[in-house]
Parts: sequence; C-alpha cells; structure tokens
Amino acid sequence: MHPTLKHSAVAAMLLAATCAAQAADPDINKRQADIDAIVREISPKRMHDYVEKLVGFGTRHTMSDTKSDTRGIGAARRWIKSELERCGAGRLEVAFDSHVHPVMARLSAPTEIVNVVATLPGTQAESKDRMYVVSGHYDSRVTDVMNATDDAPGANDDASGTAAVMEMACVMAKHKFDATLVFMAVAAEEQGLLGAENWAKLAKEKNWNVAGMFDNDIIGNSHSDEGKKDASQVRLFAEGVPPGKEIPEALRTLVATGGENDTPTRQLARYVKFAGERYVPNFKVTIVNRRDRYLRGGDHIPFLERGFPAVRFTEYAEDFSHQHQDLRTESGKKYGDTIEYMDFDYAAKIARVNAAALASLALAPAAPKDVRVITKNLTNKTELAWSANAEPDVAGYRVVWRDTTAADWTGSKFVGNVTSYTSDLSKDNVFFGVQAIDKSGNISPATYPLPAR
Repeated sequence: MHPTLKHSAVAAMLLAATCAAQAADPDINKRQADIDAIVREISPKRMHDYVEKLVGFGTRHTMSDTKSDTRGIGAARRWIKSELERCGAGRLEVAFDSHVHPVMARLSAPTEIVNVVATLPGTQAESKDRMYVVSGHYDSRVTDVMNATDDAPGANDDASGTAAVMEMACVMAKHKFDATLVFMAVAAEEQGLLGAENWAKLAKEKNWNVAGMFDNDIIGNSHSDEGKKDASQVRLFAEGVPPGKEIPEALRTLVATGGENDTPTRQLARYVKFAGERYVPNFKVTIVNRRDRYLRGGDHIPFLERGFPAVRFTEYAEDFSHQHQDLRTESGKKYGDTIEYMDFDYAAKIARVNAAALASLALAPAAPKDVRVITKNLTNKTELAWSANAEPDVAGYRVVWRDTTAADWTGSKFVGNVTSYTSDLSKDNVFFGVQAIDKSGNISPATYPLPAR
C-alpha cells in the first residue's frame, strides 16, 4: 500500500473509533419519558381526596379505636392498605408491618404499631436489592399527645405526607424501575417515631440495601403563621456528620479531609435537588444542612441513626396554629389541623419532586463504590480510582468537582467506562466525586473519594 494511502486508512480508522466512542457517550441531559409521565400524572385532586378520607376517620391517634370501620387508626390503616392494593393492581406488594410496643412515656398500654408497606420490586437483577424508601406518617394528635379520643384531623400533619406517598405509589406502579421502591405509611410518629424505628431496625438487622430514604412530613400548607405565602419552594433537611459519641473510621476520614458536607445523606440531598428542579420547573428545592427543625423530629431519624442516607421534606412556611392543636376558636382565630388550610397544588409539587427524584434514583446505577483519591505521590494533580459497577448497562463514569466553599458541583467530565482517572486539578484545592451513568443517560448520586496510598 502506498504510504500516503496507508496513513489515510489509519487516520480513517482512528476517526471512526473516535466517532464511535463519542456516539457511545450517554446523553445525561436527555429527559426520561417515564419520569415526565409520572410527574404529569401526580394529581392535586386525588391528593385532596386522600386527605379528606383520612381526616374523615375523626382521629388517627396511635391508641385510638382499632375495631371500628369508620373511626380511629384501625379503620385508617385498613383503608390505606385496600386503596394501595386497588391502585397497585398486582404490581405493588402491599402488607402490614406490625409489632407490639410496650408501655412507655407516650403509650399507656402495650400497643400494636402497624405500618402499611407497598413494595414495587426492581426489575434488574443487579439492582433489585437496592431500595429507596419514601414515607409519610398516618397517625395524628391534638395538644395532649395522650388524648386518643378527641377529633384529631391531622390534615397537614401528616395526612399530606401520607397522601403524597399513596399518590406516588399508585402512579409509579404503572412503570418499571431497575431498583426497588418502598412506599410506607408509618404509624406512631407522634408517639416517638415508633413505626419507622421498627422498620429501620429490621432493615439494619437484615442488612437491606437502603440506598436512600425520603420522609414527607407537613408538606401541605403554603402559608406561615404570619400569613405570608410561599408556594415556590420546599425545604429538604439533610444531616451532615451524625451526632454520635463514636464516629466510624470511614466517617472520621471523611471529616479529616474536609468532607463533612459530602456524607451520603448530603449527596442524596444534592441529587434530589438536581432531579426535582429538573423535572418540576419553577419550583425550588431548598437544602437545609441540618437533621431537622429545632425541637422537632421525623421518621427519617431512625434511618439516619442506622447509617442509611435519609432526608426530610417539609413545607417552607409553617403555620403552628394548625399543628398539634385542639380544635377550637380563640379571639376569632381558629386552631387545629383541618383540611381548609391546605394548598393541594403546592403539596402536589412536592410529591412531584419526590417522584422525580425516586424515579431517577431507581432507574440509575448505584453510586460507585470504593472511590479513592491516590495520595502516594506528591503531585498537583489528582489520581482517582474506584470499583466497577455491577449493572450491565453502565456506560461509564463522570467525575465531578467543586470549590471547597461551593454547595453543589460546578464542574464535571465524562471519563468513559474506566475505573481510574487523573485530573489536572489539585486534590488539595477542590472536592471531587464520582458518578456512574447508564446507556440511557441515567446518573447516580456522587461518591466522595477517601484517601488511599
């Protein structure tokens, strides 16, 4: 072959290989049709009807009537289960998760605590053991947490979160996901997070792969107690370093390298903001970097305490005259958690953010494991390495980075289907993360690299 023709042939082969590689790069900006469809279908009207039905049980106090078909927590949980079975049409695995809790400060007698759990199994063999949990609590209370007889509508706290979970379960059951989704209406939150505590404890004992947990608690009101309306955003509470007396070695290393803002829970929160704002336009996910509000707590806490990434959704502007209050009127002002004070268009937006984030997570690969920054050499560059994902549809990995003072990732680079990458940026000056991407452009949360020699 003539030398010129030979070089031309080689160049053509190289060009073809380059073009093929570029064509194989996943389009992470592509919107997923299934997620768009799910977000569109979330209905404020159905959420209103769910809340109205729950309020109609009079009280859902943990120690209220369990025998009646029309009043009390027993009737409420049986209706939730039957509704999920109806709308799941065999696709949802719906069951009661029950245990008897002994007498304690907020229980005057041994009491059966019953969660309603609807599971949508994942369809990818390599991903179905990875699960994402979303919850709302269906119990309610008035001023006296031991009052199990007076009407306690609990419209916003937390029929709103329960309605969001039910709506998501019914809508998302029509779709398929690689990973497993678990929709829970949990009990006894007001008595001390007892329903969530039992399920999280079981998950830890059985070594379930809970890759993320969303708690929806008080998401249905857009007016503050000063009368100001803000329906443009939702708060997402995300704990950093857990307040334990002892810190696990990996977490200690993370803190030692300045990564206290890069715990799995904070990475989950960044992901929720990314996915939620992408699919729900003109609605802001405001991350609050703390476990919860002052003097308050929610069902995400038992998960956090067992090392699972967990976040809490709560409306931006709270009205405390409609939380934990006896039904009454004083000086012309109404108190009590009734449905008239709810904004269902706002609550539906929060449900859509939840659904978009859950669907994105369950369609995407798992966050990469064993991500390391290699420190054996003194260099101004950054050598990263990680273990390959097990999913067969992984297209490659994306390295992300940000300034140490930045809240979210500001730079990124798709590096291909490899397990190492060297960046010209200094590991001493920025924070890095590594994400997995599948061939459809679904992207995982980032994993923070720990140092290794």
